[in-house]
Amino acid sequence: MNTDSRCVRCGPVPPLHVPEHIGADIVASVVERITATGDPPVTPLWCPWPLPPGWTLTGVAYAGDDRTGVRATVVACAGPAPLGGGPADLVFVAEEPGVGLGTRLAGLTGPDPGPELVDALTDPGSGHPDHVGQAKIKVGGHPTPLWLVNSPTDRSAYAGEARGMWLHAIAWPASAGHLLAEDVVLHDLTEWTPPELVYGAPSPYLPGRA
Repeated sequence: MNTDSRCVRCGPVPPLHVPEHIGADIVASVVERITATGDPPVTPLWCPWPLPPGWTLTGVAYAGDDRTGVRATVVACAGPAPLGGGPADLVFVAEEPGVGLGTRLAGLTGPDPGPELVDALTDPGSGHPDHVGQAKIKVGGHPTPLWLVNSPTDRSAYAGEARGMWLHAIAWPASAGHLLAEDVVLHDLTEWTPPELVYGAPSPYLPGRA
């Protein structure tokens, strides 16, 4: 018997838990699950705060089990596209090396964005015309660069590092990546969940809803 969750391409992977709904009670239960082990480092649950004008929190999720603990977290939010033309979605993933959730959402191959980051740093190329070449945001109060990585043209995908873990930011449509060129600040919801958070319809970009 093998109790591991398995991906047909990647082999054993941590199971992904995606609540069907979103609200303050759901966020609180996910935070409780993330912090249940009490063993540092706790995987952060990065959320833009304050939210950009008109944006809402549309989903949270985590990957892991009772044996391994939480190894990856996801926050999804949605709002008006920064360049107009309709709605946009942003997903932020924090994960340990080797989990592969961020690369899956970004449409990349492999468990980590390392090879893509090497390419981005050595030969950035022209990229998709709707992409921002490099995003500079604040994560936990610290300026943190995110680099554009290769992805399908329906989205912008960025990767970097924060608190010793991979940090991914994926935006749909591709032009929504311009939001990351503005003053975006990511706050860890495991440290404090703002009561003023506004919740929207569940994100269609979080796979495996339970």
